[in-house]
Amino acid sequence: MEDGKPGTGRYNSDVIVDLIKQYDFPFITMNPGASFRGLHDSLINYGENDPPMLLCQHEEIAVQIAHGYAKVTNRPMAVILHNLVGLLHANMAIYYAFIDRVPIFIIGATGPMHEGKRRPAIDWTHTALVQGEAVRQYTKWDYQPTAIEGVPESFARAYSIMTTAPQGPIYMCYDAAMQEEPLTRDIPLPPASAVITPSPIMPNPADLARMADLLAAAENPVLVAQYVGRHPVGFDNMIALAETTGAAVWDANAALNFPNRHPQNVSFDREIFRDADLIVGLDMRDWEKETQEYVLTEREVRPIAPESCTWVEIGMAEVGISKWAMDYGRMQPCSIRALGDTSLGIPELTRLCAERIAADPAAPSRIAARKARLTDRHAERWEGWQLAAQKNRDASPVSVPRLSLEIWDVIKDEDWVLTGGTLKDWARKTWNFDAAHRHPGIDLGTATQIGIALGVGLAHKNSGRIVVDIQPDGDLMFDAGALWFAAKYEVPILIVMYNNRAYYNDWAHQIHMAEARGTDVGKAHIGMDLFGPDPDFGMLARSMGLHGEGPITDPEEVAPALRRALEVVKYGKPALVDIVTQHR
Repeated sequence: MEDGKPGTGRYNSDVIVDLIKQYDFPFITMNPGASFRGLHDSLINYGENDPPMLLCQHEEIAVQIAHGYAKVTNRPMAVILHNLVGLLHANMAIYYAFIDRVPIFIIGATGPMHEGKRRPAIDWTHTALVQGEAVRQYTKWDYQPTAIEGVPESFARAYSIMTTAPQGPIYMCYDAAMQEEPLTRDIPLPPASAVITPSPIMPNPADLARMADLLAAAENPVLVAQYVGRHPVGFDNMIALAETTGAAVWDANAALNFPNRHPQNVSFDREIFRDADLIVGLDMRDWEKETQEYVLTEREVRPIAPESCTWVEIGMAEVGISKWAMDYGRMQPCSIRALGDTSLGIPELTRLCAERIAADPAAPSRIAARKARLTDRHAERWEGWQLAAQKNRDASPVSVPRLSLEIWDVIKDEDWVLTGGTLKDWARKTWNFDAAHRHPGIDLGTATQIGIALGVGLAHKNSGRIVVDIQPDGDLMFDAGALWFAAKYEVPILIVMYNNRAYYNDWAHQIHMAEARGTDVGKAHIGMDLFGPDPDFGMLARSMGLHGEGPITDPEEVAPALRRALEVVKYGKPALVDIVTQHR
């Protein structure tokens, strides 16, 4: 081995590149920084930019693109963050990745930790002890090896932890000086035959048997699913369990768990819980939002299900729980809590239920009657939503339900994907989510959607699918530079602005407070509105290299603009249409 003279030999950062290749990361998102200049050079010149590095305009966007990609593919990307400041820029995005259970391999850099090798000022202010402490409370694991010999083993351990359910981001921090040192001897990599992720956990068979007894005998069972659809077979497993048992299904929509037009889908029909005698949670983290009533101005949570209702669950909520963040929500007491992976537990529960139903002569007719009732109930609700969507149809700015219908009319004959936001659930009430890939799950907090949407678009690139992002205006105002990424890397995505010219979620809270206190509702917009001046998102898109149209306020102009943009996306380019909407 040569000694690392310019143009010859190898460097420690080459070992990190070898590991990135061995673990088959598809892309690396990053914003540049000198703390990983050694790794950057190795990726380009030793690794020949394979996997490709994708430049992002903010570290938050780099993490969010990996987040969206993982939600679609269940496959992690690598992200590189520049020392302490890049890590702090990415903090919120890492937190959302953690609570949304997505695997992201985050690579950071620091130092040099050797004080004698630091540049004055900058290397001191950009270094921390220990840097991973900044995200330790919302990553599954972090590590900072002190020598190149510690890199391969910690890399393998990090990958295994990241991809073990419940999945989540990890953070690996590499000393800047260590990266740049010549590689003086061969460093063994993990053997190619080594398992990179442990096998999933099967729930206790005895618990599943007891659960099957309850489910087969229940009069009004409800299945509530949150993360089941993240697994490739989860969507179909849910259909099989529901149709075998005749149970109602509530989709909590952290993934698409169940078809929205299936006659047993009761999502948004909270009254279904009032008569429930059995509620089965499937890969749940937050029970309360789905099964309770919340009185906003009183900050009071009220149960819907009767006290006699039995609660049971299969899932992983107690594994990997944060000691700091309270994303786990309020604990729901259950008579059976089967710890394990629903991708294994649901098929076995379905089989056990089928055995019990077959052995009970009265069960088939009881289940058929329940299915008929649910079918009628679903049809009535669906019809009500379609009628409600026509209200204020001709309003200008465009009504939110009208926008949902216009988008649906343009894409319904395509193989489409919705990235996150559902227009205050109107998409779920007017579109047909009939396949697992249609939706990777609902949107998260403000300043998350455009980055995650681009990751979803990247995952579906070259698939022939039409990826649609219903993009809130306030969210894009945080990260407008993300549009450049879409143009630079030709991510074919149709961005439809949900432009109500406000941070209206918070505006609505102020309206509630004003009404409750008897103060001036007319002032609720202060500190909330996004007008005067009005952002021109069509012009912004064009300045970043996208096809951009709008702002559009006339509802009759929406469909023609969307169809023009759709043709651009079919050609493999991104497009944005700015639709100005009613506030709600």
